[in-house]
Formats: sequence, structure tokens, C-alpha cells
Amino acid sequence: MKITTARAALKAACLLLIAGPAIAATASAPPAPPAGVYALDKTHTSVSFRVNHLGFSHYTARFSRIDGKLTFNSAAPAAMAVEASIDPTSLELNAPPAGFHDQLMGASWFNAAAFPAITFKSTKVAVTGPTTAQVTGDFTLHGVTRPVTLAVTYNGGWPANAMDGSRVGFSAHGVFKRSAFGMGFGVPAAGSTLGVSDDVEVMIETEFGAGAPVKPK
Repeated sequence: MKITTARAALKAACLLLIAGPAIAATASAPPAPPAGVYALDKTHTSVSFRVNHLGFSHYTARFSRIDGKLTFNSAAPAAMAVEASIDPTSLELNAPPAGFHDQLMGASWFNAAAFPAITFKSTKVAVTGPTTAQVTGDFTLHGVTRPVTLAVTYNGGWPANAMDGSRVGFSAHGVFKRSAFGMGFGVPAAGSTLGVSDDVEVMIETEFGAGAPVKPK
């Protein structure tokens, strides 16, 4: 009787060793955020860019007025869509010289008076991994619209709870040539670094939210 009990206990222990990690992973997996339309969380969103300056550094700046929305569906990521809009006059610079911001808003650069919005509207989502995708969209800058692709990572999310509504978060990165959008002023000649690079590197950190916190019963 004792031998039978010992064998049963040993068998149960072996099964636990084999199935335990899978059971634990299932038990600890957070619930997925629900599908739906999510609004950009402006408080937790940043869009920054950098360009090579004379070959000496990568000059970095950011925009502070951004809006957008996301059609989210974790069960069908290839069907998701996003669109965003940036006010170019919200450009924030590090200790700019007097008049430099106005110069950048002028005709040689952003020409913000004629083109008051920078926009992106996705046209394709190509899933590349469990939490990554290449998101291609129509990018409009300086009045010119061309396709740009962003490498996007899904950082996670949760459904509405007692403290917050449904929330999802992403990081994104991309590179485009500003001359392709009619902003070729100051681009260095071939083989030279005397100017501001044609390549513009974009870094995005963003969250989107939907609904209201769930009130405790």
C-alpha cells in the first residue's frame, strides 16, 4: 500500500514538473485589451527626431502637440490601423538661438503657415513577430505625401480596470529622407558632412486608451 502511494506521489510530481511551467504561464497571462478604437494618450506620447549635424552630433528635437487614434485588435494585428497628426509649430528645441524656431517654421524648412499639419495614416501592417510589425502608411510633410514604414513594437496593454480604462502601448522607429518631401535645404553635397543630413531618424513612444475605469461593485 505504501509502495503504491509512493508511486502515485512520484507520478504526480513528474507531471507537475512537466506541466507546471505551462500551467503557470497560462495562469499569469494578463487578459488582452478589447478590440476597438483607442484615442492617443497625449500625456504618454512623445515624437522625437534626430539629424546628423555637420558630422559632429545627432541633433535631436521633439514635437509636443500630437493627436491620433488606433483601431486595435490583438486577435487580428494585420487588420489594425493608426493615424496621427502633429502640429509642426509645437517643435521643441534645446536652447535655440534667438529666431531659430521661426526660421525652421519658414519656407526653407517646415513652412508651417502653408502646411499646418504633419500626418501619418497607415495603409498596411506586416506582422514580423509576436510583438513586432512593419507599419507602412501615407506620411505627409511639407505638403508632400509619400509612403514611410515604421518598425513597431507592441509593449503590452490591459483591459479597463478599477484604476484605468483599456490601455495599449507601443514603441516605433523609422527613417526617411527629408529631400523627398521638398525639404532639401542644407542637405550636404555627396561625400560631404557640411550640412544637416538628408536622413531623418524618428523615434516614437506612445500609449492609446479607451473607455473609463471599471467602478468597483
